[in-house]
Amino acid sequence: MKLYDELVWRGLIENITDEKLIDKLNKGGMTFYIGTDPTGDSLHIGHYSTFSMAFRLKKAGHHPILLVGGATGLIGDPKPSAERPMITKETLNYNYKKLRKQVEEIFGFEVVNNYDWSKDINFIDYLRDYGKYFNLNYMLNKETVKSRLDIGITYTEFSYMIMQALDFLHLYETKNCELQIGGSDQWGNITSGIELIRKKIGKEAYGLTMPLITKADGTKFGKSEGNAIWLDKEKTSSYEMYQFFLNAEDSKVIEYLKKLTFLSKEEIEELEVSNNTEPHLRKAHKALAREVITFLHGKEEYDNAVRISECLFQGDIKSLSSEELLLGFKDVPHFEITEEQNLVDFLVQHHIASSKREAREFIHAGSITINGDRIQEEDYVVTKEKAKDNKIVVVRRGKKKYYLGLFQ
Repeated sequence: MKLYDELVWRGLIENITDEKLIDKLNKGGMTFYIGTDPTGDSLHIGHYSTFSMAFRLKKAGHHPILLVGGATGLIGDPKPSAERPMITKETLNYNYKKLRKQVEEIFGFEVVNNYDWSKDINFIDYLRDYGKYFNLNYMLNKETVKSRLDIGITYTEFSYMIMQALDFLHLYETKNCELQIGGSDQWGNITSGIELIRKKIGKEAYGLTMPLITKADGTKFGKSEGNAIWLDKEKTSSYEMYQFFLNAEDSKVIEYLKKLTFLSKEEIEELEVSNNTEPHLRKAHKALAREVITFLHGKEEYDNAVRISECLFQGDIKSLSSEELLLGFKDVPHFEITEEQNLVDFLVQHHIASSKREAREFIHAGSITINGDRIQEEDYVVTKEKAKDNKIVVVRRGKKKYYLGLFQ
């Protein structure tokens, strides 16, 4: 299967600007770029589909450039519903350094910053050398602009398209960059760059967009949606990422395998059969988690994520360190422990039981475990010495209800 055919099979092609691009992609040797504005200090899983696409092209013999928008980030790409909040130069510079380090370590891409060539362009030159190539009607017909006309769009946001087009022109002239790739929401910006290159220097350039990766209900994986899964393991641990993929919707897991992993067509089709005939085994989900986490964080991180998950599933609290317990129980009810107490009072005070009578019933029925030990004595005292590392008390009520207490 040729490269372009594989990209189509994986669902990674939304639009291309010219059919000639198909042959160029299959042959290899193109310099291309992807862009991201440094509005955060880490990429997230919403970016990963685009970046893994770029990595596929790199493996096929193309040369990727990541453009981090130190200049465009100060302006903000128009959102469909409202203007983006302005970010300080200091924050953008910090984010740029973090993203550059992350991308170089994970993907090995060349990284550039459009602030380097934008900062010295004065306003008159901007209008004369670039603005004159953009017809107002052409800009108004772009989807990102059109969607904002009813509620209003500032001139600053309106100019974003020209700034991104300027980037494409600069990279074409300085690095022979013929192709820009991006999510489907970047089509208007990409085609504007192609037009600027054609009008200003009479050269031909190309664009390719990919479908945005979404959940089954159509919502995106992004920080503005409040459900970001960060690529930085300090922001989203390998264990959290493992749980995220393990709990992915069955209807989407094969799509994610195609877009986010480098497994072969045959391997993915085999997992698709398993997902349809024996979904309870979650082979496709586990393969997805394994491939992405190993690529991003390494095999040791993946193995640790699996180990923590299996220990928690089996209720094996004792095998886990304090740090692993805090990771595993990040989303369960937390409370502070300020004094030593007998178990009955402890359960009531921290809302694990609604009354002393109910607390005693839980204890006598063997429904309460403390750090993995079943406790059936009312006079058991919860002390700092009995806590994990003199700090953590994990309480399980029944089979699945967990609480986590921290001694102060």
